[in-house]
Amino acid sequence: MTLFSKKHCLVLVFILLHLVVTAQVHNQSWKQITESNDENWFASKEAIRVAENVLLYQRIIGGWPKNIQMHLPLSEAERQKFLVLKNDPTDCTIDNGATCQELLFLSKIYKKNPDERYKTAFLKGLDYLLEAQYDNGGWPQFFPLIKGYYSHITYNDDAMVGVLELLKELKNKSSFYSIVPSTEILQKVEKAFNKGIDCILKTQHLQNGVLTSWCAQHDEFSLLPAKARAYELPSLSGKESAKITLLLMSIEKPTQEIIASVEGAVQWFEKTKINGIEVQSMAIGNDKKEDKVVVKSPNAQPLWARFMDLNTNIPFFCDRDGIKKATLAEIGFERRTGYAWYTDEPKEVLKKYAKWKQKLENSASQNAKKKGLIKDEYLITVDQNGHGDFVTIQEAINSAQSFPYQRITIFIKNGIYKEKVKVHSWNPKISLIGESREGTIITYDDYFNKIGLGRNSTFYTYTLLVEGNDFFAKNLTIQNTSGEVGQAVALNVNADRVFFFNCSFLGNQDTLYTSGEGTKNYFSNCYIEGTTDFIFGDATVLFDNCEIHSKKNSFITAASTPQNNPFGYVFKNCKLTAAEGVSQVYLGRPWRIYAKTVFMNCEMGRHIQPQGWENWSKPEAEKTAFYAEYECKGLGFQPLKRVLWSHQLTKKESEKYTPEAILGKDFLSQIEIFKLN
Repeated sequence: MTLFSKKHCLVLVFILLHLVVTAQVHNQSWKQITESNDENWFASKEAIRVAENVLLYQRIIGGWPKNIQMHLPLSEAERQKFLVLKNDPTDCTIDNGATCQELLFLSKIYKKNPDERYKTAFLKGLDYLLEAQYDNGGWPQFFPLIKGYYSHITYNDDAMVGVLELLKELKNKSSFYSIVPSTEILQKVEKAFNKGIDCILKTQHLQNGVLTSWCAQHDEFSLLPAKARAYELPSLSGKESAKITLLLMSIEKPTQEIIASVEGAVQWFEKTKINGIEVQSMAIGNDKKEDKVVVKSPNAQPLWARFMDLNTNIPFFCDRDGIKKATLAEIGFERRTGYAWYTDEPKEVLKKYAKWKQKLENSASQNAKKKGLIKDEYLITVDQNGHGDFVTIQEAINSAQSFPYQRITIFIKNGIYKEKVKVHSWNPKISLIGESREGTIITYDDYFNKIGLGRNSTFYTYTLLVEGNDFFAKNLTIQNTSGEVGQAVALNVNADRVFFFNCSFLGNQDTLYTSGEGTKNYFSNCYIEGTTDFIFGDATVLFDNCEIHSKKNSFITAASTPQNNPFGYVFKNCKLTAAEGVSQVYLGRPWRIYAKTVFMNCEMGRHIQPQGWENWSKPEAEKTAFYAEYECKGLGFQPLKRVLWSHQLTKKESEKYTPEAILGKDFLSQIEIFKLN
């Protein structure tokens, strides 16, 4: 063989190898290529050729269209076409993995071929994702927005989860992506991720107050389950909810809210799994068509329906007419065979749940042991940044000894703690002390219709619920941020001998609920705001040197004092203020007809109505309720214009309203010790 022929043989071998590699690439899907871990291929000329396509398909706005096999060769005419389309952003999307897949590809090829164009395109794509996020934390299917269901918050086909998983890797600096954004961009990434998780938590569906799962898409305004295509009705999704739950389970140091969300979803998956069936393909005649049928199979792995009723969890199926059917067999052939109506994805959640739960329990135990909290230590520190014993308030409360012999103090460092906090009845003698009143904020946003537990839903809307006796707190802000949406409690106290000092309570209707027949509470140097009946309940409460701020023309108090209680609500040395434009506020109205409310030595702004009190359409309450004032001042104090059935106390009558008489000496002595500490 001559040298010339050897060269030709080598060239021929090279060409053949190139054709084989090219054929292998062309036989793969774009998703398979982006997810490939073959680093040698990403260093190849073939990968660089594909990268040119990826850069070409990217629109100026930063996103990519969907369902394009970007690795396939393009003719010159096709290239010119896509050059023109670069200025058209209308089909940029996160659906079907679009944009996220391209960013993954750019990261992998940049690692082997550090071309700055790849990095620039990656960062532009990341900017696109950050820009596309709604203020509520969700992502639409298309951005810029397209009218119709495309603007819904899109969990469908794991679109939003895909974005959040990308952001999580970046914010955690996991090195999964070879391109590292600037510190400024990473701060935006972390903020976007946290907002996205918050959106997930807010959109989790409640059934009779119980957390379940998610719909494939949620309305971008109300956050409620929403309809997409005609056969995709509002429902609970066995498919999309699985990846959402796995994402929540992947978060290091999950908040109590995230933990509750996962627990609710896992319980729902257990409740809704379908045993003993399989979906099989069945040949039809000789034309190679296949139908899908559900058959009994006792040993089959569990399945879940793609769509389940929002209230009953019963699976349903739909054709393009949008009418629910009970079985897969009832819908037409085209939809029956052209859509995934069942899924086994939740099995991965159930598989990982036990290990996730054990990891949480081990972490809580280790944190509790740091300072001997499990045995002898009575001081616990909460810091959401991880520099304390716990990162959430509820974790700290849950770690506290039940029925302790001495007071347990939980010190909370500055931060916004978005969690629903409960001090259990078996956790008496708990003190919550914030680092600062303005900086230590406990917040949540439940409200009556969101809870949806019937006529008593109000009492479940709390941000902080205190059921443990002898609870003390200072230097905290407790708020319900749901807005003017009806009843929404910030603080719910159902315990005896409860004291709040230098705290703020922010909300609208029903901000502060104090309950428990015979229970006694004390609020000193506090700020309380709201709209309607924002201080209500049946407990005996002394408000001393507090500011009571009305945000709307309405009623301050709605007492439901038991008939034989000598005291109800007593306000001493308080200041009654109002928002601009508020001019017609009543001191109170009787939630129950034996309501007792007294204002003493208080300064009343001009917003207080001359009549002072209202009977809530209960004329009988005018004979049974006790509403009174003593030596108040300000433009709102007009004793001569008060309703005739209210009282102006004499000096002798006022003398019985001492702190000792209202609260008891033992309670007051504990308070003095607490103040000194």
